[in-house]
Amino acid sequence: MIRAMSYTSGEAATFEEVPAAAEAPGTTWIWVEATDGEAMLERDGDAAAGRVPRPTGELATVTERFDIHPLHVEDVLGDARPKSELLEEYAFLLVKAARFRVGETTFLEEIRTRPVGVFVGDDWLVTVTTDGDDAVEAVWDRLAGADRRALARGPDFAGYLVVDRVVDGYFHLLDELENDIETVEERVVEAPDPDTLAAINELRRELLSVRRVVWPTRDAVNALSRGDADQVGEATEKYYRDVYDHLVQVVELTETYRDLTAGARDIYLNTLSQSTNEVMRRLTVVATIVLPLTFVAGVFGMNFESMPELGWPYAYHATMLGMAGIALVLVAYFRREGWL
Repeated sequence: MIRAMSYTSGEAATFEEVPAAAEAPGTTWIWVEATDGEAMLERDGDAAAGRVPRPTGELATVTERFDIHPLHVEDVLGDARPKSELLEEYAFLLVKAARFRVGETTFLEEIRTRPVGVFVGDDWLVTVTTDGDDAVEAVWDRLAGADRRALARGPDFAGYLVVDRVVDGYFHLLDELENDIETVEERVVEAPDPDTLAAINELRRELLSVRRVVWPTRDAVNALSRGDADQVGEATEKYYRDVYDHLVQVVELTETYRDLTAGARDIYLNTLSQSTNEVMRRLTVVATIVLPLTFVAGVFGMNFESMPELGWPYAYHATMLGMAGIALVLVAYFRREGWL
């Protein structure tokens, strides 16, 4: 599905066809929702032989009208890593929106990422997403509604709004992860169990997923904030620098949270080791008490005929009292030393 919007003379207009939107004066924004990315690419050969997938259908109309390279479209639909490329015709920025799956808890689940391709021209903006995107949807509704004049500030500013919204989603994601980390830390202290360790490892994997998305995104956005892109004006560069600062903050938070999960894991392992040591200590105390009793029982249990003690009427009682006395003395000693 394709949506098109144009802003000129203080009014925002929507279009159903790409040619009409492209010919409209002012700033034009075209949003391509590729619900089936593979179906929108025609693969007629091997990429190693120099043949690249070609867009089809409505997507082909957009790419041909604005001279967008098929490789950039393939990057978006192929879910490539975040990147940016600055061309004479347009600036290309690929970012990824990230969130947890709707209706599921954050524990023991993967983070879902979706590519968002942003193409910024001189007077046009093209965004390409797969399966829709909440960030782009929110910006679209904003520009089509109360904040129509924002589109008049140029396609570079509208592109910034999209990227900024995606980056804001990273903070929401980290907020949820922070809550999970606090829950895990409480479980580690109060009632550690194997499920706690599994939750810690899952949190570390989720944070690693966030880092893999944010780290290249930071470098990609930085390219648009340094004045290297002809399509991004000086007035808008500072907004991209602000997004870059936010991404640096996300990276720092991610590293901090990874350190917290590593600390929680160390506490869990130390607690487990301490519990094991406590069990071994108690078993050692029991074995130490039983050892002399076993020796006494072994001595008097030997089958020799010439053992004077065996003829004494009170030998059994004396032996049992002696063994009980040894046990009591050892227990008292261990208690005094704090081993029991």
